[in-house]
Formats: sequence, C-alpha cells, structure tokens
Amino acid sequence: MDYKICKDMWSKARGLMFSRKKNLVFIFDKEKRISLHMFFVFFPIDVLFLDKDKRIVEIKRNFRPFSFYTSKNKARYVVELVEENNYKIGDKVKF
Repeated sequence: MDYKICKDMWSKARGLMFSRKKNLVFIFDKEKRISLHMFFVFFPIDVLFLDKDKRIVEIKRNFRPFSFYTSKNKARYVVELVEENNYKIGDKVKF
C-alpha cells in the first residue's frame, strides 16, 4: 500500500481536502477519540482506526464527501484508504 504520513498539525488539518485520491496515515501522540471531516474532499474513502499496536479497533466504510465523523473507540493511528480493501476489526496494519 502506498501512503503519505501526516504527523504535523497542518498536514492533519489539510488531509485530503482539494486533493487527488491517495492513501493517508495520521499519527497521533496518544490514543484518543478522533474526529474527522470530509469537507472539500470529493470522493468517498474507508477509514481505519488503529490502536498503539496498529490493530484495527474501528472501521468507517464509505465515509462520504462533506460529512463528519467521531470515532467510538480510542485510536493512535488513522488510515484513510481510497482503494477497495478487505480489512476487518482486529487486523494488524503495517506501514
């Protein structure tokens, strides 16, 4: 999987806004509930919420343009995928 890492505040805030399709990985300092938006993103994505061990604790499929979502579980990493995938809760993601 090709992806871009987003660690700093600016890259996290910008995300996929006004962007072409690409996979992103967001890295946070600690596990917490994470809020995401799809403002000015013009295509749906799947979002994986990962714990500190990079295991999937939650999946938001078909996250639609111009919508908002807050994770139900705490996560340390978020992976935004533009391609179809077969990930499921409990899977470990490598990046």
